Amino acid sequence: MDKGLHFTICVVTAVLLLRESSQAGAGRNDDAMNKGTDSRGTGKGLPTLTVTTILEDPYVMVRGAELEGYCMELLAALAEMLSFQYHVKVVGDGQYGAVTAGGNWSGMIGEILRREADIAVAPLTVTSAREEVVSFTTPFLQTGIGILLRKDTTSQDMSFFHFLSPFSKETWTALLFAYLLTCFCLFLVARLSPCEWNEPKNEENHFTFLNSLWFGAGALALQGATPRPQALSVRVIAVVWWLFTLALLAAYIANFTALLSSGSEQLPIQTFEDLVKQRNLEFGTLEGSSTFYYFKNSKNPIHQMIYEYMEKRREHVLVKTYQEAVQRVMDSNYAFIGESISQDLAAARHCNLIRAPEVIGARGFGIATAQASPWTKPLSIAVLKLREAGNLDYLRNKWWESSCLRQSRDRWGPLEPPALGGLFLTLGIGLALGVLAALAELSSSSRRAAAHAKVGPAPVLPPHVPPLAKKKSVLVYA
Repeated sequence: MDKGLHFTICVVTAVLLLRESSQAGAGRNDDAMNKGTDSRGTGKGLPTLTVTTILEDPYVMVRGAELEGYCMELLAALAEMLSFQYHVKVVGDGQYGAVTAGGNWSGMIGEILRREADIAVAPLTVTSAREEVVSFTTPFLQTGIGILLRKDTTSQDMSFFHFLSPFSKETWTALLFAYLLTCFCLFLVARLSPCEWNEPKNEENHFTFLNSLWFGAGALALQGATPRPQALSVRVIAVVWWLFTLALLAAYIANFTALLSSGSEQLPIQTFEDLVKQRNLEFGTLEGSSTFYYFKNSKNPIHQMIYEYMEKRREHVLVKTYQEAVQRVMDSNYAFIGESISQDLAAARHCNLIRAPEVIGARGFGIATAQASPWTKPLSIAVLKLREAGNLDYLRNKWWESSCLRQSRDRWGPLEPPALGGLFLTLGIGLALGVLAALAELSSSSRRAAAHAKVGPAPVLPPHVPPLAKKKSVLVYA
């Protein structure tokens, strides 16, 4: 009897242990499937906050059954400073927070209003509309609105006369004027100075205007050119011109080297106005995001044109998630308008992406809490302390680290023909002009020789012609 009872107890205990084990395994599997729950803090008696967030690289990312990223490390630091536990869940509809057609709020803002979450720690932009329904802490990241582009879709085609790019049109014009003026001064001073006249009676002077042009061109190319100046006045002008050309060539070489090394960084789309004027790229933003409503409410004509474009094509140009936007920029002719700090991360992770220089609508990312929440002020003070201690800068550098700069320095490539095509074209034109000039000189010399051959001495008459006839003949021929 005792043995039977003992056996029954063992069986029941084993069944209970197996049941608890299976339930724990099922719970872990559910967490892995949901990819969005994370609980931290083991202190007993500490308050527990429900934190809503959104999956966006590098703020919140899934690694196995846990979440990590900038916001997760920020949340851990805040929990340590303010002594609270937290439970993190990913927002159900995947939205940041906007007013729906029914007048309700979606996304993380909606979850806070419905008391489904206590705070929202995410790249959530502080806006006036959101501030009316929830409270925000001091921003932990500053950002703005920028344009994310793919380099090969925005790079300007290299001009055939790319070698002229180091100087502006005004500089080239001034250089041409200085060259002609200097050559004319050489010609004039050589005419006035007696030392430049080798034989004054024959009026010979080597510094003709054409020779002066040749002398100036030789100095530009750092090549010696004749004639050699004899007078002190001519030498002074020549030395000043040489110093000028030396500094000019040094500036040209430095600028040309920098221009070639910059490569495709010369973007034709620098501003939002450039984006509106072009017709090669489609552009859009996140649907229901603060960026979309920024353009909707803006009175700027350019911003209104951007909003009208996106509104008319909203089914085609608006994207659901940030990851979808980055992927679309990489795969098609598409420009993404969004938070500049997130675009900097995309450019750091994908070396073929770049952000346009202009940034508008300065704003910040803050932690959202319910209105009149006792956690708003302590969280704001904690964020300020983390900023003053340099912790926020450390997290920024950690999660936005880029290898593109190092790769660009290590990468080397030969110059492509379009970069120097204009030089070869100029050389070809010069050679052709030289050949044409030689043909013209040959033709002119031939004409002069033919004209000289026609005007020759009078023909000699035969001996049997009488003297009178000879005389008449001479008169006739004369």
